[in-house]
Amino acid sequence: MREIVIISGKGGTGKTSLTAAFAALAENTILCDADVDAADLHLLMQPEIRQRNDFMGGSKAFIRPDTCTGCGVCLDLCRFGAITNRFQVDPIRCEGCGVCVDFCPVEAIDFPIQRCGEWYISDTRFGPMVHARLGIAEENSGKLVSLVRKATRELAEERRSDLILTDGPPGIGCPVIAAIGGATVLVIVVEPTVSGLHDMDRVVELAAHFRIPGMVCVNKYDLNIEMTEAIEALAEQRNITLLGRIPFDPIFTHAMVAGKTIFEYSKQGLTQDRIRVTWEKIITSSSMNPLGIVDFKATIQ
Repeated sequence: MREIVIISGKGGTGKTSLTAAFAALAENTILCDADVDAADLHLLMQPEIRQRNDFMGGSKAFIRPDTCTGCGVCLDLCRFGAITNRFQVDPIRCEGCGVCVDFCPVEAIDFPIQRCGEWYISDTRFGPMVHARLGIAEENSGKLVSLVRKATRELAEERRSDLILTDGPPGIGCPVIAAIGGATVLVIVVEPTVSGLHDMDRVVELAAHFRIPGMVCVNKYDLNIEMTEAIEALAEQRNITLLGRIPFDPIFTHAMVAGKTIFEYSKQGLTQDRIRVTWEKIITSSSMNPLGIVDFKATIQ
């Protein structure tokens, strides 16, 4: 089973639009949206939810008034100002660290686990999809990403699908680390800007650290040819496969507004041809040499 994870060093590079386009070209695949903090693949896939599950994440403190003696230990220890002078817990301020629970002399503080969001198994016109929604201002996104990916793999085994296509989160933080572990290959989508080049470099370092093969695709390349060439030079320096250049094309926006992939909106065009070539390179490379796409000796040095 292969898992192709599409990531980017920053948001707004066109990662989700390209993931949706690849989904239209893929066969016998399971879709996964691992960007749980800002999930939006469902806007294009329009999934029909078949299974809904609660995500239980961190805990929040609760002081039992009938047991509390008002000693003030919890008030002194809380570094987040979550405990009021009336010895009640503000759930917005509580970070779930558990210090008050551990040091309460009369054990008057409960620490129940909280519902932080939901995750789903759905049907789409391109196959099954596993996705999630993290609650507003909730934490443990990395844990939810791991749960979603685990459910995706189980579903792929059940459906005997040989390919998982994952829309990963941007950046290099905990959700990204949870999204890329054990992946067959990473497709790094970059836009031709100074920040795009910088963030791509950080993502490449992260992939190298976890020994995960990666490939680079420059999206909207014609907005800045000079930066595109700089990105490609960095990729060559790191011995990373270049997938090619995809032009800036308003058709992506038109398709997005219509709730469609670019191929559903218009099957023919230069941009569509570039995406087809890019997808063929991804599939061919990950099939023939899934562990040798990147020379990590050069990448780490």
